[in-house]
Amino acid sequence: MNTKKEFIIDKKRKIKIAFHTLGCKLNFSETSSISRTFSKDKYTIVSFNSKADVYVINTCSVTENADKKTKSLIKLILKKNINGFIAIIGCYAQLKTKEISQIQGVDLVIGAKEKFRLAKYVKDAFIDNLDKINSCDISKVNFFNEAYSLGENRTRAFLKVQDGCDYKCSYCTIPLARGVSRSDSIENIILNTHKIAKEGIKEVVITGVNTGDYGKRIDSNKNNFLQLICELDKIEPISRFRISSIEPNLLDDKIIEFVSKSKKFVPHFHIPLQSGSDKILKKMKRRYLTNLFLNKINTIKNYMPDSSIGVDVIVGFPGESEDEFRKTYNFLSELDISYLHVFKYSERSNTEALNYSNVIPELIRKKRSNILRELSLKKRKYFYQSQIGKKLNILFESENKNGFIEGYTENYIKVRDYWNPNKTNTIQNRALLSIDEMGYCRI
Repeated sequence: MNTKKEFIIDKKRKIKIAFHTLGCKLNFSETSSISRTFSKDKYTIVSFNSKADVYVINTCSVTENADKKTKSLIKLILKKNINGFIAIIGCYAQLKTKEISQIQGVDLVIGAKEKFRLAKYVKDAFIDNLDKINSCDISKVNFFNEAYSLGENRTRAFLKVQDGCDYKCSYCTIPLARGVSRSDSIENIILNTHKIAKEGIKEVVITGVNTGDYGKRIDSNKNNFLQLICELDKIEPISRFRISSIEPNLLDDKIIEFVSKSKKFVPHFHIPLQSGSDKILKKMKRRYLTNLFLNKINTIKNYMPDSSIGVDVIVGFPGESEDEFRKTYNFLSELDISYLHVFKYSERSNTEALNYSNVIPELIRKKRSNILRELSLKKRKYFYQSQIGKKLNILFESENKNGFIEGYTENYIKVRDYWNPNKTNTIQNRALLSIDEMGYCRI
C-alpha cells in the first residue's frame, strides 16, 4: 500500500474523527450509524472541513463522477493534514479495493462485509501502526446491518429498511457493491423508529437500495412493503414518513391508495424511469416499459392531485439515438411530474452495457443532460406555481442560512422564510404566497 505514516496522538486528548458521505440517503443513514460506534470517551466527531486525526469517506460508485469526488476529497484531506489517517468505505471501496489502496494517502479500505466494524479496524491500525485492506466476496454479504441517521439538523432522519438488489440492470454495479436484496424485520424497524422519535425528530425518510423489494430474506414471517408502511403509520411520535425512492413495477396501487389516505405518509414519490424509450429500457434490462410508468403516474395523480413526483433518468445510454432521446424528452415533457434527477450514462466495470455498441460521445451526453435539466427546472417551477395560495404543512429545519430558515412541505416544496429560532423543528400550516428569485416558495 502507501508509505506508512506516523500516527502520533496525544493520549491526553480525544482523537478527532471526521466523516463525509457521498451518494444516496442510504449511505447517509449508514455513515451516521457507523459514526455512533466510535466511543465518545476516546473520539470526538469534528467537521470534515476542519483538521482531524482520522477521516472517513463513505463512497458511492454509481457514476464515474462519484469515483472522482472520492479522489478529490483525499487530496483535500492531505492538504489539511498530511499525516491524517484516511479510511475509505462504501460502494467504491467494495468495487475497487486494490485501486483505492494505491491512492497516495489512503490507509484503510473496508468493503461491504466489514464496514460496520470500522471502529475496530481503526483502533487496530493505530495500535499496530499498520496499513490494512479488507475486501470481501460480495456473494457472502447476505446479512442485514441496521442503520439510521441522527444528524445536526434534527428534523429529518433516514431509516434503512432494505439493502442490496436482485435486479440485473445492464448498466448498474449496485448488486456487485451491496449484494443480494435483504431486509430488516418490521419489529426492529419499529424499534429504531422509536429511537429516532426520542431525539425529537419529526420526519423519517424510508431508505433502501430497492425499497419496494422490502421483505426479502427476513427470518420471521413473510412481510412486504405495504405491511411495513401500515405498521409505521401507527407510530404516534413521528409526524411524517416519506418514501425515498421506489421502482415503478413495485409501486403497487394499494401502496398509492394507502398513502393517499394516510395522515403520516406524505404525498411525495420518487420513481426511477431511466428512459422514455421502450427500446432503451429493454437494453437496460429494466422491469417495466413506458406504459406501466405512465399508468403509475396517472394513478398517483388521480388519488393525490397535489402530490410531488420526482423521476430519475439516464441520458447517453449506448444506442440512444437522437430519435430515442427525443422519445424520452417528449415522454417526460407530457408526464405530470414535479422534477427530474438527471444522470449522464457512465461506463462501469463488470456491467453488461460496457460491451454494448453505438457508444454515445461525451459531448452529446452532456448536451442531453443539460436539455433535461432545463426541463426539470420548468417542471419544478410549474409545480410550485400550482401550489401558490394553498395552505400546506411546512417542517422547518434548524439551520440559520444567511438570515433565513428553510423547510419542506409535505409534498416536497422548498420554503424559505426569515430566520426565527422559534420555528426550528416545528410543523406550521401556512399558505404559500409566492416564488422568490432563488426558486423557493415564500409564506
